[in-house]
Amino acid sequence: MLGTTTTKTTAGESCVVCEQIKEMGIHVYTTFICEECERDMIGTDTNDPRYKYYLKQLRKITHPEIFS
Repeated sequence: MLGTTTTKTTAGESCVVCEQIKEMGIHVYTTFICEECERDMIGTDTNDPRYKYYLKQLRKITHPEIFS
């Protein structure tokens, strides 16, 4: 796993990878990644077609939202 810290919220949060509302996962900067996607990403080989999808979705993390 990327880390052992998980978060549980009552309403859930939108996962940056699968874009579904989930309750358990991790935060990377201001972005949420659900436990299922975290596990899938860690277990995905670089030759797997899903690997490029995960990279594409994770690129969203490098563009944090700025609130004024």
